[in-house]
Amino acid sequence: MQQPDALQAGNVLRIQTILSLVSVLLALPFGRSVALSVLIGSGSCLLANAMLAAWVFRAYRAQAPERLVMRFYRAEVAKIALVLGLFVVAFATFDDLNIPALLGAYFLMQVMPILIAAQLAKRNTK
Repeated sequence: MQQPDALQAGNVLRIQTILSLVSVLLALPFGRSVALSVLIGSGSCLLANAMLAAWVFRAYRAQAPERLVMRFYRAEVAKIALVLGLFVVAFATFDDLNIPALLGAYFLMQVMPILIAAQLAKRNTK
């Protein structure tokens, strides 16, 4: 991953990893089921986004932008399928999941790192 977009994706994944760990630590006082739910939600998001970034940015060729667009769409469909599969396995495996914590952690891990990375990039370009 040498392209600027790939480097930005790497930054987002690093921020997601840090926020995931922090969110699990912050969820621990609320009990095992909340912490486990946050771990599954944030971990699913991190794993799916890492898969998407690896799929989209491997062997990138600027001469064929239409192929890159199709690769991105395929990766996005695979990401959605992976997240749904991980959630199904989690719901089938664990009886005491806290659904609001799981979905909230997934949503926060999807949105917050992008906002943070954008602010850091804006700061670095000044």
